[in-house]
Amino acid sequence: MNKLPILGAMLASITSLPSQAKVEELFKSTCASCHGETLMGAMAPSLVDNTWLTDGTDKALTNAIKNGISKVGMPAFGETLSDEQVRTLVVYIREAGAKVERQKAPESSLGKVFTTKHQTVTTQEILTSEGIIWAMDFLPDGSLLYTLLQGELWMMSKNGKKTQVIGIPEVWHNRQGGLLDVYPDPQYSQNGWIYLSFSQAAGKNDNGDEIAFTKIVRGKINDGKWGSEQTLFEAKLDNRKNRGWHFGSRFAIQGDYLFFTNGDEGHQNDAQSITTQNGKIHRIFKDGRIPKDNPFYNEKGAQQTIWTYGNRNPQGLTINQTTGDLWSTEHGPRGGDELNLITKGVNYGWPKVTFGMNYNGTPITEHTELPGMQSPIHHWTPSIAVAGINFYTGNVFKNWQGDLFVGSLAKKQLHRLRIENNQVIEDEIILKGLGRIRDVVTAPNGTIYLTINDRNNNESKIISILPAS
Repeated sequence: MNKLPILGAMLASITSLPSQAKVEELFKSTCASCHGETLMGAMAPSLVDNTWLTDGTDKALTNAIKNGISKVGMPAFGETLSDEQVRTLVVYIREAGAKVERQKAPESSLGKVFTTKHQTVTTQEILTSEGIIWAMDFLPDGSLLYTLLQGELWMMSKNGKKTQVIGIPEVWHNRQGGLLDVYPDPQYSQNGWIYLSFSQAAGKNDNGDEIAFTKIVRGKINDGKWGSEQTLFEAKLDNRKNRGWHFGSRFAIQGDYLFFTNGDEGHQNDAQSITTQNGKIHRIFKDGRIPKDNPFYNEKGAQQTIWTYGNRNPQGLTINQTTGDLWSTEHGPRGGDELNLITKGVNYGWPKVTFGMNYNGTPITEHTELPGMQSPIHHWTPSIAVAGINFYTGNVFKNWQGDLFVGSLAKKQLHRLRIENNQVIEDEIILKGLGRIRDVVTAPNGTIYLTINDRNNNESKIISILPAS
């Protein structure tokens, strides 16, 4: 068959596509005639069988699309596709390959014994609750605190008795907003402080849309009641404009300092501005005072609490107790979920830099790195909807000591990352399919606790991972 007329027609159709064409349209006009509409191969090989003519990296795929592979007759598209469009095709191919791999992998089930790379474990249900459990953590006596997104704080004692804490702040529960993180002070036995993050109603904007902002408070629980509340952070009046997206918000405490995350609130360009709270990781003192050595404390008009900027929607935050380093996981758009090592004053790039594309399949940027912007230590493309994280510090799983556990919402996975010299050398999926994993913590007894959300049934579970007997 003479392929030249086919190729000529294909190139003509590509030239006519707009620069913001959806990736599905790009693939159909660029690749489908050779690789098949399902990417499983036609005149050219499959793109989802993990068999490549080169090393199969993103860079190799990008070069193949732009420059072609003459020895197998693959044309070059660098003159007809922009760099942004090429990037969206790479993401699209990665998504298709991941979908095939997910279909092969067996689902996890509660109570089943399974063997991972370093441990043989099982799972056990701890509790079930109506609503979406967003966060959890333990008190020194072994009691478990957990938040429900609709605005409830609960405590479960060591003997399993569940009690709702009365009198917490009223929250704005819309879209992604509600009661978010709960975090007992590391010195809780001495001071009794518990930190909460939540979305606070802020009226309506000029278009009549309800708006809110991320608010940070601390308080104490006495006889099942919330009291002694102090406001630690709230957005300035001019910056209260969140219509329900990307609130953050996770806590980490190191010494006298409280770190918390604030997503870009759906206003992605604000992440690059130091005058707003959104798209940032912040640092304050535990009593709400602002440290004078924060990186933008003395800059006119700056949000003085900023520690880092260019963050899209960080929903994981933790400190490596061995090194003292602060780590964060960040939701990318469609592709490009990130694991970041958080460093004072650094720009993490969003939205000028990303490994992903818009949810509708259109490009965001051609850049996956730029001078002056910090690249992630690790990224997931396609997205796994990365969530809570925790470095394992218990004594039950000796072979997991110091590993980072990462929850996934959309892919319903728990990842175990081994990090050496600030590089991820292992990324193992420990379990999958039980539900959306929003949070992960190390329990006082050394087991691992997970929150599992089922949005369709508005139900959540907390389960533990423990050694197989």
